[in-house]
Amino acid sequence: MAETGLSVKTGPEARAKVFALVADAHIAMMANLGEHGRWHARPMATGKEPLDGALWFLTDARSGKIEELEQEPTVLLAYSDEAAGRYVSISGMASISREPGKVRALWSEAARPWFPGGPDDPYLALIRVDIEEAEYWDAPSSAMVSLYGYAKAMWTDEKPDGDGEHGTVDFS
Repeated sequence: MAETGLSVKTGPEARAKVFALVADAHIAMMANLGEHGRWHARPMATGKEPLDGALWFLTDARSGKIEELEQEPTVLLAYSDEAAGRYVSISGMASISREPGKVRALWSEAARPWFPGGPDDPYLALIRVDIEEAEYWDAPSSAMVSLYGYAKAMWTDEKPDGDGEHGTVDFS
């Protein structure tokens, strides 16, 4: 649920903003409830682009995360692009797919070291994450803008200007 006082956005523009921030970050920490009800997170490369309004990840079908996600599909994806001052937190539901058409659509040669058989590798599976809600922070990335804001705040005892944009997007 969104923080108190933070308006929840909906619609194609708000969703596009989230997808653009995710595209720039590339790697997500995917967290899910694993064995004994403990949270487990691992870095995952996001597919080239969202398909069908979902985020997709290539994975090894023999991985323990497959069984974990089949038992409890709730996931949290955390993206961070510190250099640009952009951060995204996404909650959603995961499902497993081996659909050849989706595998080919998402295949990238960068994945070949993990899947030497290419898009036809027998151990290649997909994790689809249907987004329920996303929260993002898109702060000014310029060091000079940040430095000016902090200096101004020190002299005026006011919160720095230019905090950037912070929003919550409802995908449901």
